[in-house]
Amino acid sequence: MKILIIRFSSIGDIVLTTPIIRCLKQQRPEAEIHYLTKKAFEPILMANPYLHHIHLLNDNLDATIENLKKIGFDYIIDLHKNLRSARVKNALRSKRTKAYAFSKLNVQKWLYVNLKINLMPDKSIVERYFEALKPLGIHNDGQGLDYFIPNQDTTDHKDIPMSHWAGYVGFVIGGSFATKKLPVARWKELCALSPIPIILLGGAEDREEAQEIAALDPIKIYNSCGKFNLNESAHLVQHAKLIVSNDTGLMHIAAAYKKPIVALWGNTTPEMGMFPYYGYNNLKTNLAPNLLLLENKNLNCRPCSKIGFNKCPKNHFKCMNLLQFSEISILFKKFI
Repeated sequence: MKILIIRFSSIGDIVLTTPIIRCLKQQRPEAEIHYLTKKAFEPILMANPYLHHIHLLNDNLDATIENLKKIGFDYIIDLHKNLRSARVKNALRSKRTKAYAFSKLNVQKWLYVNLKINLMPDKSIVERYFEALKPLGIHNDGQGLDYFIPNQDTTDHKDIPMSHWAGYVGFVIGGSFATKKLPVARWKELCALSPIPIILLGGAEDREEAQEIAALDPIKIYNSCGKFNLNESAHLVQHAKLIVSNDTGLMHIAAAYKKPIVALWGNTTPEMGMFPYYGYNNLKTNLAPNLLLLENKNLNCRPCSKIGFNKCPKNHFKCMNLLQFSEISILFKKFI
C-alpha cells in the first residue's frame, strides 16, 4: 500500500501533520508513506522515521505530477487543500487511487474574521486532519506532534554562551507577518521578567530586531537569530526550560517536545485551531496545564485576518501593544 500526504507549507502547518504520518505508519505498518512538500521545508521531515520518501515540489508542477504518477499511489491525503494540491490529487486519482481531504472550514473562518461570529470547533486542526482519515480506519493515538532532528543538526553547550549552560528560556521573536509579532519594546519588557538567561530564536530576517533586544543585557540575552538553521534552532527549543513565542513554526516544534509554552497572539486567535497541540488539549474544556495562551480578548477587531498583515489595519496594534504579562511571571515560577 502506498499513501501520499500533501502539505506544501509552512513550518508550523507541516509539524501539525506529523501525528497523521505516525499513526498511518503505526496503524498500517505495511504502508509506504510518501510526503509532497516544497523544497524549503524538507528539513522538517528529513529525519522522520515514519516516512518512506519525501517528494519535493519544484517550479514545474507538471513534471512533479508525472514523477508521482509512476509510483502508483493507493491513497492520497490532501492536508493543504488549495488549487495546486487539488491539481495534484486530480491528476493522480484513478479507479485504484482514492483521495481524501480535510475540511478547511472556510465559511466558518470568513464569518469569524469578517462578522466576528465564532462557529469554529473547540479543537485543534490536527483533529480535523484525522477526520479525513476515517475511511481508512486511522485514529488519533493522543501522542501529539513529532519533530526529529538529523544528527548533523544537533547543537551542544559550546554553541551557546557559558552563561546559558545551566538553563535558559527561549524567546521566539519571529513571525510570518508583522501583526503576529510582539514589538521589540514589549520583548524588552519580557526579558526583564525572566529570572534566568534568554536565547532569542528566529531567522536571519529577525537578527536586527534581536540585536536591539539583546543590547538590553548582552550577558543575560543571547541573540541566536540567523546563526542556526531550522533544525539547530529546534534543538535549542528542545533544551529550553520554557518557550515564549509568537504564533509561528517554532511554537509548534516546542509543543512537539512537550515544552511549557507562553503563546502570544496578535491579530490571529487560538480558535482558528492552530494553538500548541500536545495530543489531547482543546481550548475550552481541556487546556494543557503547561500552556498559557496570552491574548487581548477585549478587542472587537480580533481576529482581523486568518493569516496576518504587514501592518495593523487599525493603525493601533492594540492586540500586541496592550497584552498583559502578569500571568507570565506565574508560569516562570512554576517551570523554572
